Parts: sequence; C-alpha cells; structure tokens
Amino acid sequence: MKRNHSGDLHASYTIGALTVTSLRDGYVDMPVTRLRQPGDKTFDDGPPPQLRLVGGQLRLSVNAFAIDDGADVALIDTGASNAWHPTMGRLPQALLEANIAVDRIRTVIFTHTHLDHIQGLILPSGEDAFPRLSRLFVPWEERDLFRAEARLQRFHDRAETFEGGQRIGASIEAIAAHGHEVGHSCFRVTSGDEGVVVWGDIVHVPSLQFARPEIAWEFDDDQEQARASRLRIMALAADNGYAVAGAHLDSPGVGLITRAGTGFQFDPL
Repeated sequence: MKRNHSGDLHASYTIGALTVTSLRDGYVDMPVTRLRQPGDKTFDDGPPPQLRLVGGQLRLSVNAFAIDDGADVALIDTGASNAWHPTMGRLPQALLEANIAVDRIRTVIFTHTHLDHIQGLILPSGEDAFPRLSRLFVPWEERDLFRAEARLQRFHDRAETFEGGQRIGASIEAIAAHGHEVGHSCFRVTSGDEGVVVWGDIVHVPSLQFARPEIAWEFDDDQEQARASRLRIMALAADNGYAVAGAHLDSPGVGLITRAGTGFQFDPL
C-alpha cells in the first residue's frame, strides 16, 4: 500500500489497481467518561496514563473513505454535514482538496447509521451532496433506523440493504462486525494481493483501545458484542497483513496493526 499525495483534509493511497482516499470530515471532542471497562464501569480513579487528551477531552477524528476504481467512486460513510457539531461537515472541502469530483461518486455505503456517518448525504444548503448517486447501501439490520432519519427522507426508498459476506462491486466485501450498532459492518477492500479493512467504529480512541481492546464505548449498542467484534477484526487485519482504515483513528486514519501482548499495536502509514 503506497501513499500518493495528501493535504490537510485528505490522504490518498494505491492498493493494487485502486485508489483509496481518506477524507477528513472534521473532529468531535468527547469526555473521558464515554470509555467503558467491562461491566460498564467508568475510570473513576482517573484516566489511563496513555490517553492522549486535548483540553481534558478525547478528540475523535471523523473520517470517510473513497474507493476509486478508475471509472466510478464508492464512498464509505459521509460524515455529519451540519447535523451535529460545528467542527464537522468538511467532507465537501476534503473531496475538493483530493480532486475527487462529486459527480463521480455513484455508490455510497454506510458502516452503520449513526449521524456522523450518514448525514453527509445532504449539504447544509439542503441539496444532495452526490447528484449522480445511483446506489445507496445500508446494513439490513439498520434499515428501520435509517428510515427513522427524517432529514434523509428522500433517500429512504433508495436504500438497498446488505449483509455480512456480501460483495458490493468487484473489490468490496462486507464483514459483519456488530456491537457498536446492531448492523455495524466493516468492508474488506482488495485489489491484486493487497487489501485494506475499512472498519468504521471498531476503535474510537486509538491511544487506548489497540493496547486494551476490552475497553468499550458508552454509545455501543452492545458492549460485549462490540468487544468481540473489535478483537475479531483486529486479528483479521493483523494476521492477514491488511491495512486498516478507521472512521475515528487520528486523521488520515490508515495504517497497519500487529499483535502486541494481549492487545495490538497500530502504526500509521
């Protein structure tokens, strides 16, 4: 996996015949109390020393990923647009910086339906962010959650569902990784003998959860299932030499992981 070019809001990589581009939608700051030890326990004795904090808060990058096969572009997640914190919504600028025309984005795939992954379908002006969008994929377990999003009503009937193991195009395979949300999914993107796992919210806090994958997130729908999915997906990537691309890994959020003791180690590319 070779890094091609980058800027403040993007980094582009070559994987076989594909170009994979990380696009930074922005960031969100969260309190340390969002972290959960087994048993839904907070860190009442103080935060773990390895945590990297900004002003006493956890700073989570918010990233989306574009897969370019030379003809069309598939976008995995879309950021938050203007639906949440004002520190997000920079996906259109990231696409411009990366020289990816929005007219080339024909497919959008969601890892799950939390608002920082789906609301970027619509610009703050109310216009469609991707005017030539022809296919929109949502995990089948989250179809009703997607249809509950009133702001995205005009997309409800356009959404197709997918399941783990399903291929979405020649290069993208869905992997069920439930727990953070009921249908949370990752995607194995391969070309030639190279691959990257675009894994959504498997990790929220990279300074802690690689070394201690048992640490969960307050907003996990099922913390135990999220822990199991995190361990399984990390092992899949480490044992097969896949790169990983994470929605909340520090921008650009792409790197390699290896086993380290009872946990893992992440090395950014």
